[in-house]
Amino acid sequence: MTLLLNPVFIRMAEVLLSAVAAFVVGVVGIRMLRREIVEGGEMTESARAENALPLHTSEIIGELKQQKFALQSERQTERRRSKASDQITAAMIANLSCGVLLVGPNGLIRQANAAARQILGFASPMGMSVSEVFRNTRAVRDSGEEFAVAGAFATALSKAQASQFEAAYWTPSREERELKFKLIPVGGTCGEMLGLAAVISDESVIAELQQAQILRAETSAEMALELRTSLSSIREWVDRMKAMDDPQRMQEFATDVAAEAERLERVVGGFLAGRAGTGVLQA
Repeated sequence: MTLLLNPVFIRMAEVLLSAVAAFVVGVVGIRMLRREIVEGGEMTESARAENALPLHTSEIIGELKQQKFALQSERQTERRRSKASDQITAAMIANLSCGVLLVGPNGLIRQANAAARQILGFASPMGMSVSEVFRNTRAVRDSGEEFAVAGAFATALSKAQASQFEAAYWTPSREERELKFKLIPVGGTCGEMLGLAAVISDESVIAELQQAQILRAETSAEMALELRTSLSSIREWVDRMKAMDDPQRMQEFATDVAAEAERLERVVGGFLAGRAGTGVLQA
């Protein structure tokens, strides 16, 4: 009790308590200051990031816009090239003498040139299916096996396999024609099946043309023989006229020469007009 009442002890206790309080206040103050410094640094970094983010985002957006513009330009160029290629292909197909059909993977006719329309007897087969155009048309293999022409198209489309065959075809106006088919698969750049190119030739027309050429050759030979005979006759009559003194006989020979010359003129004129034949030669 005496120690607790001692003024010196009381003063020392006050100093000790003051020091402890100061220490606690100092520790708390240091911690608060450190927290403020850390928070201030974080706020600065956040502010820097916020300031830098719009700049980085604008750069990315600009690059994306440039890529989009380049992609659009490339697509437009590819479309122009594809359109030009399609126009060239269509022009080439249109000028072919044989018939050409372009058939899509679904079996629908996408394009047909003028020769194909004439051979098949359709004004415009575009949009029609192969089965509608060829209906019950059947072909025969070399082994004697019969098969449907429409089935041959379906097989060529499914197996991407070329084939060649002949078939008797009836047009919508009931005209019979001997057709020769050649089916060619058309593939894309990535290996996908784009359809078929069917090349069709009318063998009956070719046979008729060959027969017409044979007849024309025979007609030409007959006409050449007729010309040679007539010229020989005219030459003989002229030679006789030179040795004659009788005006009446000379007049008769001159009439015969004129008649023979007329006949030759009719024969040659008929031949040049495309009407050479047995009837003309006998005129």
